[in-house]
Amino acid sequence: MQENNLNHHNCRLLPKRIILVRHGESDGNLDTSAYSTTPDHKISLTEQGRAQARQAGSHLRDLISGHGSCSDWRVYFYVSPYERTLSTLREIGKSFSKKRVIGVREECRIREQDFGNFQVEGRMKVIKETREKFGRFFYRFPEGFLESLWRDIDLNRLHNDPSHDLNLIIISHGLAARVFLMKWFKWTVKQFELLNNLGNCEIRVMELGHGGEYSLAIHHTDEELLEWGLSPEMIEDQKWRIHSDKASWNDHCSYYLNSFFDHQLDSDEDVTKVDIDSDDDSRKN
Repeated sequence: MQENNLNHHNCRLLPKRIILVRHGESDGNLDTSAYSTTPDHKISLTEQGRAQARQAGSHLRDLISGHGSCSDWRVYFYVSPYERTLSTLREIGKSFSKKRVIGVREECRIREQDFGNFQVEGRMKVIKETREKFGRFFYRFPEGFLESLWRDIDLNRLHNDPSHDLNLIIISHGLAARVFLMKWFKWTVKQFELLNNLGNCEIRVMELGHGGEYSLAIHHTDEELLEWGLSPEMIEDQKWRIHSDKASWNDHCSYYLNSFFDHQLDSDEDVTKVDIDSDDDSRKN
């Protein structure tokens, strides 16, 4: 009984949800030539983008509050320092009263992929084609944010009352959001490259399962996950995380280990046999 209470208490210290949000439609999304006259970080939202952000804020409040059925909840925001993400936060924030927001942090490590201050349209076309050929993951890999996030949670730097359900909302960019999910769920680079980008103000909800693991499958349907590019094995893993604990992850996710090996031997005796066979072959040669 005491152990169950301890597990329950630890889970209460964890955020109930970690929600990724891509910024609203920007001038650059509407017309890529905007990047040739305006620095990337100063690209603004369109009127449509601001409307999308306000709608996203209303949707997020309904989701977090259970359409009004839950009263003990708070939100903490992390936001990229770009104008389009900061403006998205301002519009989303209109759906939350002061008592609901326990903090916000501008986080440079979740900013957009950096192509320089001013982008010549023809050159950018070549750069983005090269990125697609080289692989989005290898072209840039933002480091450090996930580790800092865990320290914030572990040390309760967010100063959340454990009696409140905490919801972390990360307002960022499409590529940064996908890299975050990849690192969190230990997806391979190959799996990452199959993921589709988020639409403007589209969200990904990672919700805490019963065993202390986060899952996309609590809030999102199989159809959504498939549409985003998750394979059937990745979707199975998300469903398993709803009730699982970290200790049994390797036993469950054999497909992950198998992706690195041609095959795995069942016992030490099999390893010895391979060594002997290899040694015999070398003597014959």
